[in-house]
Formats: sequence, C-alpha cells, structure tokens
Amino acid sequence: MKRILLFATLSVFVAAIYTSSCTHKTQLAQPASTNDYPDSVASILVNKCTYSGCHNQASYQNAGMLLLDSWQHLFQGGISGSVVVAYNATYSPLLYYCNPDSALGIVANDPGHFGSHPAPTRAEYLTLVNWITKGAPDKNGVIPFSSGPDTRQKMYITVSGCNLVAVVDGQSKLVMRYIPVGTYPGNNSMHDIAVTGDGNYAFVSFYAGSILQKIDTRSDTVVGYTDLSGAAPGGQGQWGILQLSPQDTAIMVSGFQASGSLVTVNTSSMLINSKLTADIFTVGQNSGLIYPHGIANNATFDTFFVTLEYGNVVDKITFTDGFVPKYLSIDHNAPVAALNSSTRDPHQIQMTPENDRYFISCENSNEVRVMDAHADTLITAIPVGPFPQEMAMYPARNYLFVACLLDSVNRALPPSYGNIGSVYVIDYNTYQVVAILNGDFNTPHDVAIDSMDGLVYIVSENNYTGGIPAHHVTACGGNAGWYTVYNLNTLQPADHIRYELAKFPYAISNRF
Repeated sequence: MKRILLFATLSVFVAAIYTSSCTHKTQLAQPASTNDYPDSVASILVNKCTYSGCHNQASYQNAGMLLLDSWQHLFQGGISGSVVVAYNATYSPLLYYCNPDSALGIVANDPGHFGSHPAPTRAEYLTLVNWITKGAPDKNGVIPFSSGPDTRQKMYITVSGCNLVAVVDGQSKLVMRYIPVGTYPGNNSMHDIAVTGDGNYAFVSFYAGSILQKIDTRSDTVVGYTDLSGAAPGGQGQWGILQLSPQDTAIMVSGFQASGSLVTVNTSSMLINSKLTADIFTVGQNSGLIYPHGIANNATFDTFFVTLEYGNVVDKITFTDGFVPKYLSIDHNAPVAALNSSTRDPHQIQMTPENDRYFISCENSNEVRVMDAHADTLITAIPVGPFPQEMAMYPARNYLFVACLLDSVNRALPPSYGNIGSVYVIDYNTYQVVAILNGDFNTPHDVAIDSMDGLVYIVSENNYTGGIPAHHVTACGGNAGWYTVYNLNTLQPADHIRYELAKFPYAISNRF
C-alpha cells in the first residue's frame, strides 16, 4: 500500500449546507402513525427534538433531512446518513448533539441547536446512551435492521482510522452496525476486506499487524483469526489485498514489503496452506515478490497475477509444479520492479468474468492497462484520471469502474467545496470510457457493486491535505470520510446524501 503526502489547500464547506441548528423554514411531510419509541426515549426525542422549526414533520427537510417523530423515521437517517448505529453509542452522532457534558463524551459544537428550548439533561443523555448500547430497540424490543440475517444485502467498509468495519444495509443504504476489529495488540490500519460468495463470511487484512480476521456476516461479529507473522520478515507483513478462491475455500493475501509474501489460508480451518504460499523464507531472496499488491487468479486458483507496486511488472506465479514466478512487462519495455523506478507503478488488478483478460490500474502513468491472460501480452492502455486505485466490474453492462484518487478536474460542485477525485466508467469489451463520475468525492479510493439493488458505492477517504470538514466529528479524531451511491443504469447519483463514516474509510466489499 502506498501512502501519499498530499499538499494542496482546500477551502471550507459553505456552512449553511451542513448546519444542524434548528432555525429553518417549514415544509410539509407525512406524519407518523405512532412514534414506536420506548416511552423513556420518546419523552426525550419527541418532546425535545420535534418542536416547530426542527426535526418534526413540518420542518425536518430544512433540519438536515432528519425526522425524529418516530423510531421508523429515525432509522431513515438524514443528509449525512445514519445518526444512530445500534449497539454503538460511541459512533452514533445523534448523541453528540444531545450531550450536555463533555466529560461524558463528544459534544457537537452547535450552541444554537436547541434554541430557547431546554436541551436534554445529563440523565436524559445517559438514557439515550443506554438505549443505543442495548441495540436501540423500538417499544416492542425490535432491533433495527435485525430481520433476515441470512439474506440481507449489505456492504462492508473498512474504517481504517478507527479499527472498525462499517456494515451498510443495502435497502436503506445506511450504516446499520460497526464491528470492532484489530483487537489483538499491534494490529491496526485495515487494508482490505473480502466477502465470500455465499455471503456468510468476510475477511479483513491489516497493513500494520500480523493477523487475518474472519467475520460472520449473519451476526456481524468476529469469529476467528489466523496469525501470519511466520510468513513475513519481522512478523509484520503489511498485509494488503485479499483474493478469494472460486469456491471460497481459500483466501490469498499479499504482504507489501521489499521481500514480500503471498499467503493462502483455508477459510474454514483458518490454517495456512503451505502449497499455495510464497515468502522470503520458503523461496529465498529471489522470490520476485517486490512490494506485491493486487492479486488476480485463474479459474483453478493455481496461477496468480500479482502487481508489483513499483515498476512495470505483473508477476505471473504458478504453483502447480512448485513456486514458478515469471515477470511480465506491461508496456513492452524491459521488466523493472524497484522502489522509485518512476515507471507505470501498477496498483490493482481486475480479472474479467471469463478469465481471459485482466485490467491494471497504473497510479504513476494514470492509465488502465489491459493484458491478455493467456498470451501474457499487452492489449491496450486506457488513459484515466490521476492516481487510479481500486476497480470493480459490473458484467450486466460490461462496466469497469476505476476510482481515481487525485483527479483535480472534479468540479461537480463549486471549487470552494474542495472536491477531488473521480470515477471512470469503462466498457471492458470495447475499452471505451463510457462516463466520468465527478461527484461529492474527496480522494475516492474504492468502489463496489450492489447488483441486487442496481447501485455502485464509492468510498471517499477524505484525506486530501488532512480532509475537509464534514457534518460531525468522529470519536477517534480527524475528519469523517464518507460513501456516495450511484445508480448503475443511469450512472447518476442515487440520492444526494453524503453517508458519513468515521476516520479514513478505505476498502469496501459487497455481500451477494
């Protein structure tokens, strides 16, 4: 993984767009038939937050689009996405605006929020904290987003700055849970996440650390891990991209070091499969794994194409007759794999569904290179925006989505908003650029497809020169990152919501 020092200056958001103060003109909305809150919660949220001009039916559209007159409306979120995340009071922003005492937790800097009306007391705030910690149930004990655990469509996003995985409900597009990860000493800064094809498990790698964690996606809890420290110099493998086998029986992870590693783990037993593992210890200094990053594989999961981050090389590796590496030049020049080589710098790699071609995002030359997976030859190069990173395919329309982290031509909003980055949409059969998405992004790093709902999710790190102000602060410091959602058919925004997360969201994977 390449860390970048970014050094431009961004202007601050226009405050009126994201203000929380309840001094708004009224608009009509549909009333709730019942508030469905537990009585103790209703006495706080309904009595103190839904007065005229604030989060009631008549004026919520000018109060951050947040309607608090009922439990159902609360879990429709607002202009910044979720305000309450079940079981997690720390990352439920509603509490920041209800907290009367900074000794209890975060207090939002919004002194005019309640106007002349009485703000929640310390006891009322603690009532809300206790309610959210227990899952924020309705008056009948129903936990939000708890139905259909085996079939619910969800997206999983690593929030690397806070050691969390955000779980996004596919129907509402809201964060429904946060899963603490990296709970073993020294493990933090998640890099990648991958969900199995059956939707039952997700796996998380750590750039700083030595473990690979396993999550049950039905309960959204960590259920296992494996220690990879024996497969990397010093035990810290800088573990990066994850690649699942076609039947989800194995998962490979790349170790991003000068003498790098490829380690394959059995997804059931969580034991390392030595027959599909290569590192400095097993193959010596001539392993050819020089800062390995992206991984693609053939249909039988015994031949792999691995990007070496610095240079112009894809390392083709075959395990059928032992470890056999082969350098493939991606630009007809002599193969080079060395730090600061100032060539293409291949970052990520994406195989077609037919396993006949693969696409490489080249972050130094600002292009996507297309290779023949059988002939090992270059087909073409497609110019894209600056610093292309992760990619995702949508076979129904032959789309390849490419997140371009530093595309400064993004001017979907006025320049004072500080947007940077774009997403290129390429027809992966004709190699033509279909569209360039210039939306509410700030350093968009990863994309994922929700084909069930016809949506594409775009994750913004919000890391350009330290980030730009978001609606609320985060409990682990720094500016909140976010994700935005586009319609796969129209390639237009699915809504105008910035779904804010905690600090430095990085990778995303879809369930189903």
